[in-house]
Amino acid sequence: MSTSRAELLRWQFDLTWALTEFHLAQLTPADFGWEPGRPCWTMRPDADGGWVADFAEVEPDPVPVPTIAWLTWHVGWWWSVTIDHAQGRTPRDRTEIAWPGPGAPTIDWLRGLRDEWAVVSDRLTDADLDAPAPFPWRDSPELTVAHMLAWVNTELTKNVAEIGQLRLLRAASAG
Repeated sequence: MSTSRAELLRWQFDLTWALTEFHLAQLTPADFGWEPGRPCWTMRPDADGGWVADFAEVEPDPVPVPTIAWLTWHVGWWWSVTIDHAQGRTPRDRTEIAWPGPGAPTIDWLRGLRDEWAVVSDRLTDADLDAPAPFPWRDSPELTVAHMLAWVNTELTKNVAEIGQLRLLRAASAG
């Protein structure tokens, strides 16, 4: 049986999403704001009832430890912008990506992004995968849409592993 590159990338994404669901299902609203150390990046309430991410254009040294809130915003940010690029839409600015807040609103948002990404990736053929990637590389025309899908899978795996580790550390520290 032969597996196309598109099918292989989708299989890898589904495997990654299974890990994502494992951790999302375990999260409580209180997990999102737990600060595991200093310096720390998190989501802060703004004057309008929304949320603002701690962020710096140049990563500070030492790198701040993120909260689950910040990590879920970060996933929503890069994934939303990647979907914009893949759909041929003008990508939104980082500040236009609204984090829904702790608990179910963010979990539902991430699941919605997963559904959007599935539609985008399922329509791709192996020929589409050879086109230049619109994102996240700006000056690397040799990188293709296949690379972009592999990057999404890797970035999601990394972020979900961080979320899972923070969730486990918080649970262990409470006991």
